[in-house]
Amino acid sequence: MDTRERRPAMADPVSPRATLRARDAFAITIGVVVGAGIFRTPSLIAGVSGSEFVMLAAWVVGGVLSIIGALCYAELATTYPQAGGDYNYLRRAYGPRPAFLFAWARVSVIQTGSIALLCFIVGDYMAQLYDVGPLSSALYAGAAVLVLTAVNWLGTRQGATVQAWLTVAEIIGVLVIVVAGLWFAPADIAPVPGTGGDSAIGLILVFVLLTYGGWNEAVYVTSEVRDARTWMPRVLVLSLIAIAALYLLVNLAYLRVLGLGGMAEHSAVAAEVMGRVLGPSGAIVMSAIVIAAALTSANATMITGARSVYAVGRDFPALGFIGRWDARSGTPRAAFVTQGVLALALVVLGAFARDGFEVAVEYTAPVFWLFFLLVGIALFVLRRRDPDLPRPFRVPLYPALPLLFCITSAYLLYSSLAYTGRGALFGVGVLAVGGILLLLIKPTTRPEDDLP
Repeated sequence: MDTRERRPAMADPVSPRATLRARDAFAITIGVVVGAGIFRTPSLIAGVSGSEFVMLAAWVVGGVLSIIGALCYAELATTYPQAGGDYNYLRRAYGPRPAFLFAWARVSVIQTGSIALLCFIVGDYMAQLYDVGPLSSALYAGAAVLVLTAVNWLGTRQGATVQAWLTVAEIIGVLVIVVAGLWFAPADIAPVPGTGGDSAIGLILVFVLLTYGGWNEAVYVTSEVRDARTWMPRVLVLSLIAIAALYLLVNLAYLRVLGLGGMAEHSAVAAEVMGRVLGPSGAIVMSAIVIAAALTSANATMITGARSVYAVGRDFPALGFIGRWDARSGTPRAAFVTQGVLALALVVLGAFARDGFEVAVEYTAPVFWLFFLLVGIALFVLRRRDPDLPRPFRVPLYPALPLLFCITSAYLLYSSLAYTGRGALFGVGVLAVGGILLLLIKPTTRPEDDLP
């Protein structure tokens, strides 16, 4: 006998409205992807690349693989445009319990951890500009969490407007690095050549695709984008083409000034480039650029992350308080507050025991690629399960491209596990806690849960 509660058809009269324009979704996608990663991972990638060609080719390959993934997501987003993104695709393909595990991992580690990490980057650079004491970084990070949560709590339009302006500032900042490195670098700069050793292809792709990561976040606002079935495929693909071009230019600028060996030696490659080109004032310019980039990504991550929290609360009565959509603001206000509290708690912990960027990669990457793989497989499952459902956009060259997406995700899952080793136990522990919670709470059912 099915003991799950069956939700009445009209139990959720207040739902997301299509208030976002295509350019808002474009800004959210750019904002999530082009974050602090492009100022940090190139150094790590250069250190494990045997040549400049390998490093630059990896960025091109990363862009192509991301576009293939975006085509798969475009089909899912336009076929199932409800709020919740990956959560909804996983639920429809595998049922509510696997979907809950994804949502749990996303809420407790992937999104809130990303928000806390990005806000700490804001804090680190703000502390360099104006130090207010030994806890400067944590205080600035906490303030960033509170301010961004408050802005998005006010309403969808407010959050989207802030995102648009931050994205403009971020792109201008990144272009400053490109122009400075490629056109204004002094002629007497001597880039340091690389060692010419073997390339760790798996590890390179882990970091490259981490830097491209976040493009799938756009699907979480599909139900709020006007004419989403037409625009979402274009938003996903065009934003990734723009990002790939930008990343390639940035890395060419890094190589022009530092060389492969110099990039590997300096963890803050962008700051080093700006310092060599502009002198001491370059540090201040670079701080402003990184702060804008981190704020942009943190704000976009909040916007999309809250939709995950909302989707979970909507489907699990015990967590119903976070599954309410506020009609006045047009946002999941309770979800924003919950997400903000969790991120703030991580900031408080990080103030006393923060391990940094690489540790965040270690415990999030395996979980991330596991669920990416499951979403790729879900495309095949849902094609078979819903053969007559209208699909405004279909992945070209099916099944070749979705299969390549799945193979890539499986390889990156393996590579991230091989790289992180024991660090992956953090992600496993999070999933285990989510599994325990599933023993205590019961999901509501939807009509699609009864499909064969």
